[in-house]
Amino acid sequence: MTVSFRRLAGLPAAALLCTAVACSATDRGPVVPTPPPTGRQAGLCRALHAQLPDSVGGLKRRSTDPASDFTAAWGGSPAIVLRCGVPKPELLQRNPGADAAEIDGVDWLPERQSDGSVRCTTTLREAWVEVTLPKRIAGDAGDISALTDLADAVKKTIPEGIIS
Repeated sequence: MTVSFRRLAGLPAAALLCTAVACSATDRGPVVPTPPPTGRQAGLCRALHAQLPDSVGGLKRRSTDPASDFTAAWGGSPAIVLRCGVPKPELLQRNPGADAAEIDGVDWLPERQSDGSVRCTTTLREAWVEVTLPKRIAGDAGDISALTDLADAVKKTIPEGIIS
């Protein structure tokens, strides 16, 4: 696994806010708000969905509620949750130079959430991909190494680039 930190500079601001991920203990899988990608981003997200691995962080993939080509989940409650086509992270709107971590060729912006989970969003890609790692996975230190399991799928389907 290759991990490095770098500053993001010059990313354009967008006036959109991220939606929080909610989970449910139903048999249908966690309740995951579906992002609204359109056009090219929607196509990239559908391609990513088809390439996602069967397991992330040793947890088996499961369905989401509602089922969507823009969401995925792995493990129990709370699950590791992926959403593709989300808005630009609010942190990047306030601080375009926020620190990102490179994991196996994919840059991720990690943000600790109030519940102890870590929300990581790709940067410098043509679609924003958000992965929320529950506290039981990330731990107190904010371990985001489970993202290594997603790197190949992201690199294959979401080209490098800047979203305006």
